Amino acid sequence: MKLLDKLVSWYFSKDALPYWCVFIIDCIICYLSGLFVFWLYYNGAVTLGNIILLTKTIFMYMVFNLIGFKFFRTYTGVIRYSTVTDLVRVGCAMFLSLFVAEVMHYVIYYWHLHFIRLQGRQIVAMYLVATVGMMAFRMLVKTLYEVLFSSNTGMRTFIYGVQKGGIGLAKNIRNEKPARFQLKGFIAPDAYFSGRRLLGVRVYKNDEDLIDVLKSMNVQVVLVSPLQNKAFRRDGALQDRLIQANIHIYMVAESEEWAPEKNTASALKEISIEDLLPRNEIQVDMEAIGRMITGKKILITGSAGSIGKGILKQIAVYHPSELMLIDQAETPQHDIRLMMARDYPKIKATVVVETITNEHRMEYIFNRFRPDYVFHAAAYKHVPMMEDNPYESVLNNIRGTKVIADLAVKYGVKKFVMLSTDKAVNPTNVMGCSKRICEIYIQSLDKAIKQGTTESLKDRVTQFVTTRFGNVLGSNGSVIPLFEKQIKAGGPLTVTDPNIIRFFMLIPEACKLVLEAGTHGNGGEIFVFDMGEPVKIADLAKRMILLSGAQNVQIKYTGLREGEKLYEEVLSKEEDTLPSFNPKIRIAKVRQYEYGNINQEILNLIDIAQTFDDMKIVKKMKELVPEFKSKNSVYEQLDNN
Repeated sequence: MKLLDKLVSWYFSKDALPYWCVFIIDCIICYLSGLFVFWLYYNGAVTLGNIILLTKTIFMYMVFNLIGFKFFRTYTGVIRYSTVTDLVRVGCAMFLSLFVAEVMHYVIYYWHLHFIRLQGRQIVAMYLVATVGMMAFRMLVKTLYEVLFSSNTGMRTFIYGVQKGGIGLAKNIRNEKPARFQLKGFIAPDAYFSGRRLLGVRVYKNDEDLIDVLKSMNVQVVLVSPLQNKAFRRDGALQDRLIQANIHIYMVAESEEWAPEKNTASALKEISIEDLLPRNEIQVDMEAIGRMITGKKILITGSAGSIGKGILKQIAVYHPSELMLIDQAETPQHDIRLMMARDYPKIKATVVVETITNEHRMEYIFNRFRPDYVFHAAAYKHVPMMEDNPYESVLNNIRGTKVIADLAVKYGVKKFVMLSTDKAVNPTNVMGCSKRICEIYIQSLDKAIKQGTTESLKDRVTQFVTTRFGNVLGSNGSVIPLFEKQIKAGGPLTVTDPNIIRFFMLIPEACKLVLEAGTHGNGGEIFVFDMGEPVKIADLAKRMILLSGAQNVQIKYTGLREGEKLYEEVLSKEEDTLPSFNPKIRIAKVRQYEYGNINQEILNLIDIAQTFDDMKIVKKMKELVPEFKSKNSVYEQLDNN
């Protein structure tokens, strides 16, 4: 028995038998099948002479087997990972061989080759036995492998989801070597499959008793089927119960292609807070985006920021001819430079450290680079910081946008896409108002170009598009990285108000929508993204504490900050919306402004900003945007005058 154990262990320690070994084993099975049929036919009356004569006959018929083996490549599969497809391949190969053998049998009979001692029905029996033997060999090896190396090792695991995705995942974790997961059951999202058995384990209903079942079986891990990610994200109650039971949750990307030889660990990602937020899948026209980007010169401002970097990564996939990347942050820009050299070495990229308010440097860049498209993501975004520094909000956000937009017109940029924020809708803070003024300016600029009534803008071609969305998960300075730091420090997690809510979107989703809006926009539109359902920040904090497994971490409510409101609007009540090319993107209808007037007003605002008088600056901003009503701010007094 020890020798047998050593042989089995040696066999399974190999990645796979070479093709010639599998081929020889199949030939041996075919030979033994012939002897077995002969032995049965003659009731065991076998002599050495008969065996020698029969061996010649069997070998001759085995030549026909080579045709089937070669045509269907039965020897190329990994035996321990055999599937129904492999068994079908064996059956087809043997059927083809049998057909050829029967034809040749009658040819041989016609030639009176009397050394052939098999009859027609014996040939059929021999091939049937050989087929069963080859299939049985494969299933025996597969079963031995699963029993010895998969079933009793690894973490005790349930899979969320059945049918194709769940079963495929189950087969892969059983085939993994060394085994990390020990499959103990399935969780059915609906009741149809509950109580049944799949792959030898039971399917359990997702009900109130499920967690007790998992605890009784000492389950350590739940793997989410790649086809059930969306259903699992919607089931917040199950997520919370699993996290509270200290059961680890892993998800598989839907695009992941499963292969038996693939290490499952490389395809699994332990669940994060981003995975737990309810959101719907966003579909965009990637082909149209590719047509716009491929072979073009693209300029991105704010390239070191979360959204700017995300746009850069998605653009780089489509092979632009050249990239100009502008940001004032030196170290992040250095990281961008290294990333481009490492990940996209074939794309010519110029990384510039400069502020967009340096008009002379920006003109030099536009004149030399001559971009086809501009994505303007550079802006100050932190509400409390801009409440304390209105001058910087005007200088960087408003004047910086004006500089880049004017240069885009001067140097014939085809399309200018500006990133805005939901805080620009009925703004309650300086930052939101500054972005609304930026929207007004580029809309009026686009309108003036189309009308052709402004002398300096005649025969210009640039189209201006605005994209407006809410908070982006994981972006620099966002709430999730802040909460993560606070959890590591032992708390408390600081939330301004128990009822404060925000809209969230993932960086890749936001960037895709920005690119699609830029692709399909005709100029003058403000595209508003469907941000899904709003999330209570207090609930987000609680779930992050649960997910971290931290004990005794408290939540502290600090009160609303200057300029902050309980909720962010995507569209104000005065704005109507129109459908667009994408159900996740709508077009906001807002009040129109005349370019000549708004251009002069912005120049006046910039002049006032040079006085560094915060009250005068904000007062002028309120004149430009009458709906700007300050909240929790020293500037509220300006609304009462």
